[in-house]
Amino acid sequence: MKKVLLITNYFHFLQEKSSNRYRQLSEMLARESNIDLEVITSIFYQRTKKKRENLLDLTAGLSYKVTFIEEPGYKKNIGFSRLRTSKVFAKNTIEYIKKQPKPDLIYQVVPTLDVAYNIAYYAKKNNIPFILDIQDLWPEAFKMALNIPIVSAVLFYPFLRKANKIYKMADAVCAVSETYVDRALSVNKKNVQGHSVFIGIDLDSFDKYSSRKTVDNQHRLKIVYCGSLDKSYDIKLVIDALALLEYPPLFVVLGDGSLRNEFESYAKIKKVEAEFLGYLPYSEMCEKLCECDITINPIIGKSVASIINKHGDYAASGLPVINTQNSDEYKNLVETYKMGFNCKSGDACDVAEKISILVNDPELRKTMGKNARRCAEEKFNRNATYKELICTIQSFLEKAHDNGDNN
Repeated sequence: MKKVLLITNYFHFLQEKSSNRYRQLSEMLARESNIDLEVITSIFYQRTKKKRENLLDLTAGLSYKVTFIEEPGYKKNIGFSRLRTSKVFAKNTIEYIKKQPKPDLIYQVVPTLDVAYNIAYYAKKNNIPFILDIQDLWPEAFKMALNIPIVSAVLFYPFLRKANKIYKMADAVCAVSETYVDRALSVNKKNVQGHSVFIGIDLDSFDKYSSRKTVDNQHRLKIVYCGSLDKSYDIKLVIDALALLEYPPLFVVLGDGSLRNEFESYAKIKKVEAEFLGYLPYSEMCEKLCECDITINPIIGKSVASIINKHGDYAASGLPVINTQNSDEYKNLVETYKMGFNCKSGDACDVAEKISILVNDPELRKTMGKNARRCAEEKFNRNATYKELICTIQSFLEKAHDNGDNN
């Protein structure tokens, strides 16, 4: 048996979140007959901003070991307290690992940078294969939130140097998008392989949940947004676009966040009918999503996000998408599959025009929806796409085995 460590600050157990990239990857790895998997994650849970307490309940029945690392936690996603707690997690993680027998491979998730930086050097020193999985780009995401010319560049330069060093030491780069793979490989000169595997979804579970949707052929058309209600998402743009239409579809918002009250008030001011349903369990979200007719992805223009969670759910729903995100990778996906329209970020008139086209053409909605579903099956189905991650890990374990035999 080969010992594999999967290290991530942000692991979600089934009781906490029904869908999670690294939990599903862990389940698949644990089924491999030659792998002894240990997941190392934090005692602090990001979504609730509290320390986990029911550890035995969370890990009951799992086919792999889970180790919880102490860290103090934080109250806001962006702030110095988050950076401080990240350093504590990194310190405690490396101290724990040094006391254990050396693993045969380390699969390290980024963010955060601190733990990845420590683990990268540990792996290099001990000649352990080090595979990086990039879920988000730091410090780029922070720079977007605090975009002050010159000041931001200076403030985040140390983080940029740390990220580059991590990327350089990776023996293989996996990421949730080709954009993130390219970012890492731009500084990695080791001729390593890059693997773009979208976060994706468990398509079987999605279909099970969405099959419970209510079908009403006489219902008013609905345009739906799923996700956070914060500064990264231009909900006001959607409202402005709908306000331009004579007979706009109902705007259904599935999610919550710090700006929910502001968005609700803005919809009333603009006299746009909208239903803000708040955060729903994933099963209910799938139902509500599939009861709608059009999806919308209104990410602000300066966002560095690439392929994200909602893209998979939107595609799986079999509905056309209206997109304002500037990510070339996602825009190309929309165009290649002909599953919706890309719009100019911040342009309410353009968004209104594209919504109007879909509202008035049910056959086009149907065709684009079928194309979206095909995209989900080919690009976002974890049970198929995550096999590439498994094969990447197994290829390094086989190399280690061959080298051992040769010695």
